Amino acid sequence: MAKLNVELVKSLNGRHVKHIATANSMGLRRIGDCSVQPDNDQTRGKIAQIGYLLKVTEVK
Repeated sequence: MAKLNVELVKSLNGRHVKHIATANSMGLRRIGDCSVQPDNDQTRGKIAQIGYLLKVTEVK
């Protein structure tokens, strides 16, 4: 199964409460935090919601 490396590149200050909660559910608390997530529908949905805050790369 493929994995995605997700990095928070923009601040969560002043963002919608749901967007902050989505970032926190992915383990992203502050700028520069990275987490490896499985490439599935749930993760893709989270990325679609807060993609403007993230940098996403595929892990091989």
